[in-house]
Amino acid sequence: MAKSEVRIDKWLWAMRIFKTRTIATEACKKGRVTVGHADSSIIAKPSRMIKVDDIINVKKPPITYSFRVKGLTENRLGAKLVPEYLDNITPQSQYDLLEIVKISGFIDRRKGLGRPTKREGRELARFTHEAMDYGWDFDFDDDDYNEY
Repeated sequence: MAKSEVRIDKWLWAMRIFKTRTIATEACKKGRVTVGHADSSIIAKPSRMIKVDDIINVKKPPITYSFRVKGLTENRLGAKLVPEYLDNITPQSQYDLLEIVKISGFIDRRKGLGRPTKREGRELARFTHEAMDYGWDFDFDDDDYNEY
């Protein structure tokens, strides 16, 4: 017997929109998943039940994907079967925005996280070089710490 409703977090995971169900649940909790059209969409909690023909919007910065539910399942599907269960109705303008972001070289990384950029590396090298010019000693002797 086919199900008439499925939890949205399970469906998003089963459709391979998110890699794990935990990530799908977190996206719902953070308000990144909505059900309905752009003018009347409702933020979906992870336990929200969805039906066939619902429109689901998923914000994955910098774009928002839109999907129409064609079928329901709680089991993860192979990638080839996914089109039987959803229609990707994301507007072309969203994909154009994604292309612009890729071309512009924008990196979605908060300052201080990940590897340093070339600019940050040059600034760090300049700082340490200037520190050496002032005679600052960055070599620490173990004897200094054994006194305590």
